[in-house]
Amino acid sequence: MMVFSVSDELLGTVAPIVVYWLYSGIYVALSSLERYRLHTKVEEEEKNLVSKSAVVKGVLLQQLVQAAVAILLFTVTGSDAEADKAQQFSLLVLTRQFIIAMIVLDTWQYFMHRYMHHNKFLYRHIHSQHHRLVVPYAYGALYNHPVEGLLLDTVGGALSFLISGMSPRTSIFFFSFATIKTVDDHCGLCLPGNLFHMVFKNNSAYHDVHHQLYGSKYNFSQPFFSVWDRILGTYMPYSLEKREGGGFEARPTKEFKDD
Repeated sequence: MMVFSVSDELLGTVAPIVVYWLYSGIYVALSSLERYRLHTKVEEEEKNLVSKSAVVKGVLLQQLVQAAVAILLFTVTGSDAEADKAQQFSLLVLTRQFIIAMIVLDTWQYFMHRYMHHNKFLYRHIHSQHHRLVVPYAYGALYNHPVEGLLLDTVGGALSFLISGMSPRTSIFFFSFATIKTVDDHCGLCLPGNLFHMVFKNNSAYHDVHHQLYGSKYNFSQPFFSVWDRILGTYMPYSLEKREGGGFEARPTKEFKDD
């Protein structure tokens, strides 16, 4: 009987891609539940400035680049099987690596994301591609200009991997988790019992505010915490209100709306 084994490096490269499309598929199936949507289907069709087929092609391109960089990174750093064995039984080490990786990724993405909004050239020619999705949906989470995908997501992921000191095996779980969180932030739904919404203030409603014209200079934080927005004054408070006709709407507080 032949036994096939898959290396941690290969799983670390492929797993986030598979998770992205599987988790997105779940939200596509749930998107018909109008009572939980942040925008109606009509708004999704009318406001978005890019076709869904173009979004799928753009995401696949970014994932191809990410896979190539992951393979290169794993090749350069090597694989230490003994370190994997030692780490898999240390919950404290794994927790520390996860927290460090989350902080590094959040910090990198906040400052790069904010700079891409404030630099007119970068926004016009690069970051505005992502904002063609005025009404975000799950599988559009990684729809970016290839340069942005490389700088924001791929480089940010590489830094979090290297600085945290995680092994390829640990990276399988961390980057799958980060992928699920990113998809959830763009799903356009507020589902009851969503654990991400219970644990993280940075969620689908929080990020939806950023995708609207009034919130484009606020709520830059992604994908985990809202700390940098709160520290540096780019946090836009909002309330989640029931929309007439069903669903929800993330409404900024009066002082921001009046601005």
